[in-house]
Amino acid sequence: MGVSSRLKSRVQRFLQRPGTTVDLGPLEKLLPKIAAREDELKELDDAELTEAAGKADDYAEICAVGREAARRGLDQRAYDVQLIGAMALLSGKVAEMATGEGKTLTAAIAAYGHVRRGHGPVHVLTVNDYLARRDALWMAPVYKLLGLSVGWVTEASTHEQRRAAYNNDVTYVSVSEAGFDYLRDQLVVDIDDRVQRELATCIVDEADSILIDEARVPMVLAGTVPGEQDPVHAADVLVRGLRNKRDYEIADDGRSVALTSEGLARIEAELDGVDLYAEENFDHLSAVNVALHAHALLHRDVDYIVRNGAVELVDEMRGRVAQRRRWPDGLQAAVEAKEGLGATAEGEVLDTITVQAYIGLYKTLCGMTATAVLVGHELREFFKLEVAVIPPNTPCVRVDEPDRIYATRAEKEEALIEEIRSAHETGRPVLVGTLDVKESEQLAAGLKAAGVDCVVLNAKNDEEEAAIIAEAGMHSAVTVSTQMAGRGVDIRLGGSDQSDYDRVAELGGLYVIGSGRHDSRRVDDQLRGRAGRQGDPGNSVFFVSLEDELVVRHAPELIPASPRMHADGLVEDEAVNYAIEHAQRVAEGVNHEIHRNTWRYSVVIEQQRKALAVRRERLLTTEVAGDMLRERCEEKAEELDDELVNRVGRSIALYHLDRLWAEHLAELSEVREGVHLRALGRLDPLDEFHRAAVPAFNDLFPKIEERTVATFEESEITEDWEPEVATLVRPSATWTYLVHDNPFGSELDRLISAVGRRIASSR
Repeated sequence: MGVSSRLKSRVQRFLQRPGTTVDLGPLEKLLPKIAAREDELKELDDAELTEAAGKADDYAEICAVGREAARRGLDQRAYDVQLIGAMALLSGKVAEMATGEGKTLTAAIAAYGHVRRGHGPVHVLTVNDYLARRDALWMAPVYKLLGLSVGWVTEASTHEQRRAAYNNDVTYVSVSEAGFDYLRDQLVVDIDDRVQRELATCIVDEADSILIDEARVPMVLAGTVPGEQDPVHAADVLVRGLRNKRDYEIADDGRSVALTSEGLARIEAELDGVDLYAEENFDHLSAVNVALHAHALLHRDVDYIVRNGAVELVDEMRGRVAQRRRWPDGLQAAVEAKEGLGATAEGEVLDTITVQAYIGLYKTLCGMTATAVLVGHELREFFKLEVAVIPPNTPCVRVDEPDRIYATRAEKEEALIEEIRSAHETGRPVLVGTLDVKESEQLAAGLKAAGVDCVVLNAKNDEEEAAIIAEAGMHSAVTVSTQMAGRGVDIRLGGSDQSDYDRVAELGGLYVIGSGRHDSRRVDDQLRGRAGRQGDPGNSVFFVSLEDELVVRHAPELIPASPRMHADGLVEDEAVNYAIEHAQRVAEGVNHEIHRNTWRYSVVIEQQRKALAVRRERLLTTEVAGDMLRERCEEKAEELDDELVNRVGRSIALYHLDRLWAEHLAELSEVREGVHLRALGRLDPLDEFHRAAVPAFNDLFPKIEERTVATFEESEITEDWEPEVATLVRPSATWTYLVHDNPFGSELDRLISAVGRRIASSR
């Protein structure tokens, strides 16, 4: 079977396979036993409750004690459904719980249970620093009554603060900070410098976002490289004058761009007639291509914003600034050049790990989110996790209206503004979810022109998002937001204090409007879920146009030539409804296949990382390096004290191991960039990658020993020997960032997209 046939088969299976959920019956049967303990536990004083908490080890007792601790510490009695959710987490599941159902308390009870059952320490992984700190402080009174310690880590935490936080029973931390701490710990030369303890249990908040959307994002630890050069800034000048369709052409899917023969000639003339495709000019060609990608494919206020003199990437799934994230392979510098900014140091990659691989290091894994069923198959495939759908405490009465579909984008925007204006006139609060930053600002401008005041919540004011989103349910409030803004923060009718609840409820509650369909149904469902919290009234509707990117990219051939529509451009045609739904399913299938493809490459690297980590741990914690030197350099070693040989050997061996691993990662990065092109030649790119990666790694351990021995032999060893004496200089500064992977798609990704479109046309 060829590459195209295999990909088509996989995407087809994805489109046909629904997610499944686990049976909650066994957990529900424990609720009477939990309830039976309630009155007894209320009779205990705080010290007695803490003593009882230290003895609980089965699900029922854990939940009963947890409920009582929450009642005292937060003045909240956990609902039965929250206890079922906690038990689902204790049994290693992903709990799907609707917005406003109390996932934060559910996670706290589960974290306590995991510690009591011997699965600690527990890390609660969040999507950002704000939630990590907020939830740790919020739940602290509960943990205190349960006899547990709790801490949090944020980007601003010092080395000592991090170590102290991880020494608690439960630590709240964003997934990126936890991953960066792991990477830094893997490079220490003194075991006492580590901040993390054993990676035992993690509870993943917003599990679909972290485990699926963020899964393939590489976290990177980089170091300074003296004398770095930036050829991309020079190339930026060359591409600025190029014109679309004359000097370059953009692919239909918008993910790649290529010079035309005229554009190539123009560039080569600017470079005094050089042949860009000559082997000696490869660096020039690469710089030109990456500069062209920055100019033609990446758009300000859509893909990135410029703030405080820096380029900040926008997370395409959340519409939020992606903290400390960078594009790889010179593209970050190219965008900085495009915006007239100096290049920030890219440095040398010292170590890197994907979010998925990092989370895979935990012995016990569970999570929670409002939308898990739609990715149940992916959670099972990549993490061996099952989904438990927890019913709401109060039935949802939100009304989800059919999409309003318009022929053109202009007609959609006009109707959208009129719908918001009409609702606002009645005083009903409106939350509008847009697809990107630019659209949110354009809509805000349109509303202002229509006489509607609104608050704009997008990637440019993310520090205020929690406070803004919390007031989106106030009477007459109009909040324009990127789709995922304020995730994790409740929207209460009548404002955060619910002082105007009755008046807003009488108007129908919060009105959620989507300005377009996202590539993922989950993201749309998350937006809908902002209304109808805990049985509140509410409505949701999406405005869509036949010119929206989702439709144009994934289902243009399914749109009828003359769809049935009204004079105002409103389309009412079943064939169009089907096309839009199918475009979204195909987009999900394509993203799933890209995730799978990316992970297939990561697997071999992670296997190598684990083997290297075992070797490094032995070097760090035993005398194996000293033993090797005594065996291989017997004469010189005999002249020195054993303790000195051990110390020097350990230091030299760790340096060369870290150095060779960095070189290996750089080599694999280059290999992977090239192998995708071979897919078009009917070669399996993964096989080609393995052919390069496996032998290269097999050479690593012998090289570590050879270089360690050579350095030891060449060095003058004295009692005050330090690595710098032997020029074993580690980077003077390190920093962390996340790579925005697949910024414009590899050849294989474009092939996958093409397969997805062919499936769409055949169904």
